[in-house]
Amino acid sequence: MRSETITIKYFTDKIDKLAYIDGKSDWIDLRAAEDVALKAGEFRLIPLGVGMKLPEGYEAHVVPRSSTYKNFGIIQTNHMGVIDSSYCGDNDQWFMPVYALRDTEIHVNDRICQFRIMENQPKIVFDEVMHLEDADRGGHGSTGKQ
Repeated sequence: MRSETITIKYFTDKIDKLAYIDGKSDWIDLRAAEDVALKAGEFRLIPLGVGMKLPEGYEAHVVPRSSTYKNFGIIQTNHMGVIDSSYCGDNDQWFMPVYALRDTEIHVNDRICQFRIMENQPKIVFDEVMHLEDADRGGHGSTGKQ
């Protein structure tokens, strides 16, 4: 497996350094960089304490951890964040936009989301046709309930 180098800036020394855990998952946990108290119904951009220069041709996909809602009662408002490689200036800290469904407290260094890098989509050319030639699948939800 090839490896990529990512230049990273930490905006705080209060969070654990990022680590790639080989063999467990290729998603890397991100942590809250400050204490945050939210009431049900409140929105907040939670700073993640890092900024990165991604390899050319890559973007980062940021999503909640599987335990984020259970532990904190928050959901990520954009459901999946996409950070492109141009977001790499000295002040381009990463954030997680969240909405609280219950009163909650998030503390510095709590693991609240995760990311992985993905290759950018190739250039797409659309070829417009009047009919698609393949057989219909039967509409939305057509594969059944089992």
